Amino acid sequence: MSWTPDWIAFGNRLRKNDRHWSRWARREDTECYRVYDRDLPDFPLQIDRYGPRLHVQLMHKGRWAEPGALEAYGDGLLDTVASALAGGHRHQLAAKLRERGRGGEQYAEAGQADGERFVVLEHGLQFEVDLESRLDTGLFLDHRSTRARVREQAQGRRFLNLFAYTGSFTVHAAAGGAASSLTLDLSRTYTDWTRRNLALNGLDRPEHPCMAVDVLQWLETAPPRDQRFDLIVLDPPSFSNSKRMETSFDVQRDHPWLIQRSLLRLAPEGVLIFSNNRRGFDLHAAELPACHLNEITRATTPPDFQRHPPHRCWEIRHRAP
Repeated sequence: MSWTPDWIAFGNRLRKNDRHWSRWARREDTECYRVYDRDLPDFPLQIDRYGPRLHVQLMHKGRWAEPGALEAYGDGLLDTVASALAGGHRHQLAAKLRERGRGGEQYAEAGQADGERFVVLEHGLQFEVDLESRLDTGLFLDHRSTRARVREQAQGRRFLNLFAYTGSFTVHAAAGGAASSLTLDLSRTYTDWTRRNLALNGLDRPEHPCMAVDVLQWLETAPPRDQRFDLIVLDPPSFSNSKRMETSFDVQRDHPWLIQRSLLRLAPEGVLIFSNNRRGFDLHAAELPACHLNEITRATTPPDFQRHPPHRCWEIRHRAP
């Protein structure tokens, strides 16, 4: 191969970024942040710090998609990351290769079967993460500001978390004084993870139940007259065809129905926060019921994610009769 990576420039950029964001994170009482996001064209990586450990994702694109590139330079890449960010300790890195999957939107994940779980801080709250087992880690860092927003709005409110993943929104809502919450996700693994996150923060109480259910089926049923929520987070996957679901789900195709059904659960003065990370997502506002839409993508994108904003987000309210 004719190309030789500039390890010095890459390492210097990593050190500079980490110095900047580590100072910012300490002020936020936070241990997790994005260090690097494809800053240099020859190094298409995303690197996130979770306390002492690094989650390293290399996109299989550009020079790194050329035959033999990974075999020739993979060790040099990880050695540079470890030297710049982990005191030279390669074992502190969880490295994964992201390859385009079917449809061009998803990535094939490359992880280990059994990862080590450990606890990190976000805004003074504790969360369990696992960097090795799957592409995701248990804590989506791009929604850090959205979670803070939920915490600020939760006091005395009834909170509903749909497609809850590991319940980080629920933890923030409960910490913010939510009167009650209901956390729903199809996966029992993630529902159990939510309970552990609540317990870590002394919030695993009867008023914060978690249920492993098909959220689409749950929304399909008619809501009880006395069950409305003042604050709802709706952050669905881009696509899902789980064997436990009756039908496939595509957020671009199905979001009008999803929002409409969620609004049936929203109290008259309540707020629905809808977000998704599908690339090129187009909100079909004309297909929604009468409501107030306020896009809050910029407000919910943390400063360490400004280079490549990963999601779009709206606050949705009922329109007054």
